[in-house]
Amino acid sequence: MTAAAVTAAAAAGPPVTAPAVTGAPATAADLAGPTAAPAADVVQAVDWVAIAPPTLVAVVGLAVLVADLFLPARRKPVLAWAAIAGLAAALATLVPLRAGDRSTFCLTAAPGACSYTADHFTLAIQLLVLGGALLTALLSATLTRDELPAGEYWFLLLSSAAGAALLPASRDLATLVVALEVASLPAFALVGLKRGDRMSGEAALKFFLSSVTATAVTLLGVSFVYAATGTLHLTEISAQLDDVPAQLGTLAKAGVALTLVGFAFKTAAAPFHFWVPDTYVGAPLPVAAYLSVVGKAVGFTGLVLVTVVAFPSYADVWGPALAVLAALTMTVGNVAALRQVSTRAFSAVRLLAWSSVGQAGYLLVPIAAAAYSSDDQVGATVAYALVYAVVNLGAFAVAAVVARTHPANRIADYRGLYASRPVTALAMGFFLLCLAGLPPGVIGLFAKVVVFSAAVDAGLGWLAVVMGVNVVIALVYYLRWTAVLFRAPDAVPDGAQAPVRHRAPATLTAAVALTAVGGLLLSGYPQPVLRFAATTLF
Repeated sequence: MTAAAVTAAAAAGPPVTAPAVTGAPATAADLAGPTAAPAADVVQAVDWVAIAPPTLVAVVGLAVLVADLFLPARRKPVLAWAAIAGLAAALATLVPLRAGDRSTFCLTAAPGACSYTADHFTLAIQLLVLGGALLTALLSATLTRDELPAGEYWFLLLSSAAGAALLPASRDLATLVVALEVASLPAFALVGLKRGDRMSGEAALKFFLSSVTATAVTLLGVSFVYAATGTLHLTEISAQLDDVPAQLGTLAKAGVALTLVGFAFKTAAAPFHFWVPDTYVGAPLPVAAYLSVVGKAVGFTGLVLVTVVAFPSYADVWGPALAVLAALTMTVGNVAALRQVSTRAFSAVRLLAWSSVGQAGYLLVPIAAAAYSSDDQVGATVAYALVYAVVNLGAFAVAAVVARTHPANRIADYRGLYASRPVTALAMGFFLLCLAGLPPGVIGLFAKVVVFSAAVDAGLGWLAVVMGVNVVIALVYYLRWTAVLFRAPDAVPDGAQAPVRHRAPATLTAAVALTAVGGLLLSGYPQPVLRFAATTLF
């Protein structure tokens, strides 16, 4: 047969065969042969409005990196304002999504299984992440002008913020892990960006090694879950885990446990918290503030998604584990912080680091309670995280003000702050009282009551007792630090020069003012945030 004949035969299609004899006359359709099934529509319609927040941040980050190549050194401050404007614009893109009913990148065979969902949970976390990144940018504006390479810093910060904003919308394990790494990898470089600083390099190394270990454990757990269920979408995993074959039951449980351990590293839950104090102290101060809020939000968001959305049928596995982790984390963090504040020469940033570990324990309580209650307890974690983000970033903003005259940033350096900077001292006292849960920091008290109620409603009375004890422990070191602010300053020795008071930059003042006003508004009108505690988010 010639090549032309072969081509003609292929174009003519398969040969027509006679229909099988069944007693019925052959029809024209039978003689025409089998018809091809209509092709499935595999083209995804991308909802650009839904994905606008992380996309815009990523685009601005790339634009800043490219612009850095062409701008002269004296024009580098423009990059800071471009980053601030980009984060503000990304926050504005949340407004069209406030209905919380958008999804995209969905399976054609199962429209309910989507890779990106902009629901109310997503919007709340994206508000926290982008707002936290914006305040970090305000804290960093003068730092990049004097100490850090501007182009690299802003690109890394915006890249990390883009990954953190993508993560709460992720509804499949592949997107979740990618978003987690996009948020984490630039953070390693941010921590070690102080070139020539041994502490910064050491902090970055510890952070990198712990995070890589967490990622490896998470990927192993994800692979086990995929092997047991055959899907990566969280809603599909939830359905498949209800009917896992007996021979795959152990594999599925191991996958659930390993995934939880990986995210426990990211949340700085004890005993996986060892990297936090040294990392916060060695990192540039704005980066430490960013990690304490946005980095923590990334870990808790992933933990909520895998437990409540993907693994609800294995609540008997992750519920008790998270309850124990919550009790251990808050106890380790608060006891360690209590030991630090008794030393006048101890670093204020290290105290804030241990405080953040203790706060992580409180954030774990509602997630653990979700395993024991049919009510949606996750809203309590979201409410607490939003409150914690405002007041903790405010405390770091005041620490940045103090660091301008006292680079060591010791607890003793805050003595007499009210005499030299009364408004700043009042703001710091307010932030510390919010973290302690005492008036006038009413929003901190409300947030703790919401978390406490979640434990009691779920029947975790023992965990509520542990939390109550830890709140009392935390009162001691928060109040000690608050008292230092209003003590008389140390006398200047004869012949010594009094420290010169430097005027705080406008961006730093704006960060303190925004967080203070935010805390006051939430204390006077807490309903917008506390409403999440009573809302079904999934």
